[in-house]
Amino acid sequence: MQKRFKRILLKIGGESLIGDREYGIDPKAVLSLAEKIKGIYAKEVEIAIVIGGGNIFRGLAASKNGIDRATADYMGMLATVMNGLALQDALDKVGVPVRVQSALQMPAVAESFIRNKAIRHMQKGRVIILTAGTGMPYVTTDSGASLHALELHCDVLMKATKVDGIYDSNPTNNPSAKRYKTMSFKDAIEMDEIQIMDTSALAMCKENNMPIMVFNLFDDGQLERAIDGEDIGTYMASDTKTVLA
Repeated sequence: MQKRFKRILLKIGGESLIGDREYGIDPKAVLSLAEKIKGIYAKEVEIAIVIGGGNIFRGLAASKNGIDRATADYMGMLATVMNGLALQDALDKVGVPVRVQSALQMPAVAESFIRNKAIRHMQKGRVIILTAGTGMPYVTTDSGASLHALELHCDVLMKATKVDGIYDSNPTNNPSAKRYKTMSFKDAIEMDEIQIMDTSALAMCKENNMPIMVFNLFDDGQLERAIDGEDIGTYMASDTKTVLA
C-alpha cells in the first residue's frame, strides 16, 4: 500500500509519558513511544514532533491558581523541553537519529528552532522534536503544532489521543458512542461537544488547508496504519464533510 503521508507533524500530549505514574516521566512509557515512532520512521516518513508538558506543569492551570499567566506559560514551555529531551534519549536508544529544537534559546541542551534547518534535518532522515511551543505565552502547544505543521510544509498534523478519533459523545462513558470517519473544520470549531484541539489551532489549519488526523496513540499499530492511509481515526480537511463511520 502506498504511504498516505510522507511528512508529518506528530502532536503528542505530555500525558503519554506518564505511564503508570501520577505525574512526571516514566522511562518505560517514553521507550514505548519511541518504538512506535521507530515503526513509522522505518517507512521513510519525515517526522516532526511537538510534545506538550502537561505531565509536568500546566501553565493555564497554574495561572488560575495565582501565578502570572505569562510566567506560568514560560514554565510550561520548560516542561516541554524536559519531555523533548526524554524522548530524544529514548529515540537514541532505539536507533532513530533525532534532534531537539527549542523556541526558547538554551544552546546547552537544544538547538534553537530555525525553520530551514528543521526541514533539512528531516530531509536527511532525522526526527526533529520541537519544544517550548512558539516561545510566546498565551499560545497553546496545539497552536504551536499547527504553526509548525504549516511552516514545515507537512502533509498532515497528526493529533495523538487516548481514543481512536472524534466521537459524537464520550466513548468512555457511553459504549454506544459513534466515531466520526471525517469531520469538517466548521463542525469541529462550532460543535461544543468537540474539544479535540483549541479553536485557534483549528482555525489556523482551516484557513491554510492543513489536514488533521486524530488517532489513538496507545493502540499498537494505529499510527502505522494511519500513515498507510487505512480508515482509522478521524480525518479533518477543508474539502471533507462530517460523516460517521
